[in-house]
Amino acid sequence: MVDLTGKVALITGAARGQGAAEAALFVARGARVVISDVLETEGKALAESLGEAARFVRHDVADDSDWQAAIAVATTEFGALDVLVNNAAIYTAKPLVDTEPEEFERILRVNLVGAFRGIRAAVEPMARAGGGSIVNISSQAGLAGLPRHSAYGSSKWGLRGLTKTAALELGPQGIRVNSVHPGPIATPMVPTLTTGPGSYPAVPLQRTGLPEEVAELVAFLASDASAYISGAEVAIDGGLAAGKFVLPDLEA
Repeated sequence: MVDLTGKVALITGAARGQGAAEAALFVARGARVVISDVLETEGKALAESLGEAARFVRHDVADDSDWQAAIAVATTEFGALDVLVNNAAIYTAKPLVDTEPEEFERILRVNLVGAFRGIRAAVEPMARAGGGSIVNISSQAGLAGLPRHSAYGSSKWGLRGLTKTAALELGPQGIRVNSVHPGPIATPMVPTLTTGPGSYPAVPLQRTGLPEEVAELVAFLASDASAYISGAEVAIDGGLAAGKFVLPDLEA
């Protein structure tokens, strides 16, 4: 079982879904966690449920001052920043010709530029502490082109590329950077997804994934058990990435 004892993590978009599952697992494995999100009610409730090992901060990942404030909570309240999970994202699925430039740019601003801002902000405190782990939550849409995903897919392909460059540049400072690529996971982001056996026949394992399963992978990449892994892209998709695939329209 992955041990995160002594680690201090900042997880963005952690008020619900995958981020909340990650925060809960991190605390269960011994970490202290800063839960960041724009969803204040859900974020505060989660932090309270996790006790003294968790703090909530309202955090817009598109705002540099919010990044500084969130990291300050980690370093002031818990004394360090060892792990950054860039989980915050927004999602839409529509034809390219129906996607307005402003909508495209908004998704890039949150999903890609937000992670870029976070990596830049995390370098100094991580380097000062002797290193750290950054986990960028990309997507299956960052491994293959998907219809109706011009904006979301572009942001996740960009995050995949950003991960590679950051791993090369930050490795000498002891900072590892990896990307995680979930397939269909049952979270509030895509409310049409259900769970259980047979819930997603297009996936080789015949079901959707669970947020807790993604959290286990993220915890491993955050831990010292993955100390020689950097620049990797890890699919957690029930086998979709093993071959050519076209996902059904999630909005249908």
